[in-house]
Amino acid sequence: MRTTMNERRTVTKLFAERYQRATKKEKGELLNEYLKMTGYDRCYGAWLLRGHGKRVVLDSQRVAEGDVSKRLRRDCQPFYDQAVKLALVKVWMILDCICGKRLAPILAEIVTKLEACGELRLKAGVREKLISISAATIDRLLASEREKMGGRKVGHTKPGTLLKHQIPVRTFADWNEQEPGFVEIDLVGHEGGKASGDFCFTLDVTDIYSGWTETRAVRNKARVWVVQALDGIATGLPFSLKGVDSDNGSEFINEHLYSYCVGRHLTFTRARSGRKNDNCYVEQKNYSVVRRAVGYARYETEEQLGLLNELYDHLRLYTNYFQPVMKLREKKREGSKVSKKYDSARTPYQRLLDAPQLSKEQKQRLCREYGKLNPAQLKREITRLQEELLKSAGREAKVDSRQARSSSQAIRPR
Repeated sequence: MRTTMNERRTVTKLFAERYQRATKKEKGELLNEYLKMTGYDRCYGAWLLRGHGKRVVLDSQRVAEGDVSKRLRRDCQPFYDQAVKLALVKVWMILDCICGKRLAPILAEIVTKLEACGELRLKAGVREKLISISAATIDRLLASEREKMGGRKVGHTKPGTLLKHQIPVRTFADWNEQEPGFVEIDLVGHEGGKASGDFCFTLDVTDIYSGWTETRAVRNKARVWVVQALDGIATGLPFSLKGVDSDNGSEFINEHLYSYCVGRHLTFTRARSGRKNDNCYVEQKNYSVVRRAVGYARYETEEQLGLLNELYDHLRLYTNYFQPVMKLREKKREGSKVSKKYDSARTPYQRLLDAPQLSKEQKQRLCREYGKLNPAQLKREITRLQEELLKSAGREAKVDSRQARSSSQAIRPR
């Protein structure tokens, strides 16, 4: 029979009085009965019964009495003191509050980078503790900080039928490219819950091998803007574009994009209809990169389009050089239980440096760009542009609200 801690303490008090007055034989019988009721180990149970209620004279003024209801408070200093926690919180905030499993593997590198940029100054002891901290301890120390930080999504994809039979289907299971250059693409709408009229979209391009992500805002989902944005992204990639995989939306399944891929000798594939998991890599980035950066407000003006692309110019550097990601290595199903194993978290930049397909010049170019970057400054610029976007969206919402009220008053019967 299982008992609660309070019940065990009550039983201990009752048995201790009898146990301390009993003979040796009686003590054995009482101890057996006590252990059966509480489930304690024999040595621990006997120690509790011997000590409870005993009075020990410490000096002329102090007397200690054993009490099982009291717990001894250890007077020891935590290994990771306040100085370590403050430094950890600062790094965590700069890296967009990522989890411990993603932060721990790159902590030493990011601390060195921030020190080189003059953003972080640590004493030797604090630095040594900070870079050796484990993922579980990071999450434990940051639990209180996470607590402080504390509409319906609309899809815009319509099936495209033009050339659909000429573009082969590719599923999640088929993606096994072991080199950079094969990307998934998708559009993210910024309609703000009102799908009428023209509004901006974000073209999201994600490399399967490294997780390298590029984003570019377009006026609407017209084919010409999508192809133009993809071409601009392809030109700036640190590797050669080899293949493109999309969903079945008409913004992708059309003659413009098909001709673009054929003319540049790119593999062009599409997902199965209604199977979003076939594009799981880019779908995940739609939220973790695009939605987390710009939210769900409506963006439709030229000013907002410019702000989005200015924000994305900083976001691509911040995401690809300083945001570590974990890749799924193994997935097993045993009955109803699914177990997954991931590799160690690394940034897309680190994964590209390990790619044998990249030339020495390409890797040197990446290293030179990395050396010029300050993650804290990038974060400040991104935050500034996010605030400008929100203000702009708020102004447009007020204008729409006033226009709607004026229209309703104009048609109201008198």
